Amino acid sequence: MRRTGTRWSAARQWVGQEWAEVRRSVRSACEEAGPERDTLVQSLKAAGAAILAWALCGWWFQAPMALLAPWTAIAMVGSTVYQSLRTGAQQFAIIALGTVWASGAMALTRDQSMAAMLLTLPFMMLLGNYRRFGSQGIYGATTALFVITAGVSSTSTVGHRLLETLIGAVIGLLVNALVLPPVHLRSVRDRLGRVAQETADLLDAMADGLREEDGLEGAEGWYLRATRLTVSLQDVSDARRWAMEGSRWNPGGRLRRTEPKPPPFAEDMRWGRVCTRVLAVARTLAGIREDPELSRPSPDFFRQLSDVLRQAAVICVRETELLTSAEPDTPRDDRDAVAGEARAGLDTLTEIFRRQEGTAAAVGGELLLEVRQLVTELDSA
Repeated sequence: MRRTGTRWSAARQWVGQEWAEVRRSVRSACEEAGPERDTLVQSLKAAGAAILAWALCGWWFQAPMALLAPWTAIAMVGSTVYQSLRTGAQQFAIIALGTVWASGAMALTRDQSMAAMLLTLPFMMLLGNYRRFGSQGIYGATTALFVITAGVSSTSTVGHRLLETLIGAVIGLLVNALVLPPVHLRSVRDRLGRVAQETADLLDAMADGLREEDGLEGAEGWYLRATRLTVSLQDVSDARRWAMEGSRWNPGGRLRRTEPKPPPFAEDMRWGRVCTRVLAVARTLAGIREDPELSRPSPDFFRQLSDVLRQAAVICVRETELLTSAEPDTPRDDRDAVAGEARAGLDTLTEIFRRQEGTAAAVGGELLLEVRQLVTELDSA
């Protein structure tokens, strides 16, 4: 019973966390420009393209296989216009091939669905793994299933299916290119800002924890949070790729208001080094807690380390403001002032470190080195 109660408690906690994330995403999409709003816009565009394709093929033309048009239109609304063009050619080729092959199998088996599937699906699944089709390969097999389950095969129906697929592809491409075309220039800045804010929150938590009576109680949690920073860094890398790809063959630069240019790639590398230093500090603190044979540095050392981490967190907050503020001069002045305080705090920490002895000196020296490199990276902007 106790184990069951624990599982239910964990499940409720997970549901609560997921619901909180959903609410946060919805609020962000409604209140401010960012990745959540971009996702909302792209989702609504895909739905609109599908409705338009169905209205044209299913309602107006009364096409016999009108489902192919909205289905293709949804798949065509990609993250970038260039992606829509590139994947569109792959998708139309594999869908056309699936349509023709399945129709031929239906004609050969005299519209026997099971026999047609035996002739079609193994081949189409293997063909779908051909690298030239990219991630679109699966559409060949699913299209073949649609064609076979429709149950009728003739030259005219094959032509209709190809035409409906083409109409859906054209509608999806036009909607993605002309209706709020995704530019993604802002995404790099937004996601770098999130990395800076997440780093600030973690450094704040570490600074608070080190001032408590059992200052290393939360060290394992800090280490886990530090490892998750790599996920945020990967989001920055993805956004950088989207920004470069999004500017290719995209009318968005002329149809939408100009976005500020993303920060230089050197900033991605710098924040990668910052996160590496934070991870090293968190790993060392977790190691101190787990190994009872290591002598811990003195309380004075941990209190001063807490002060330096707090100042590093403030620098990260100012970096976040620099990335998101329309008038960055004030945050930059504040950041420089806090960086000076952090360097002075490091000098004090160095003096306290010199009074440590034995393994406490070894552990304190590692923490001092990593925190010094952390502040240096933060101050190098």
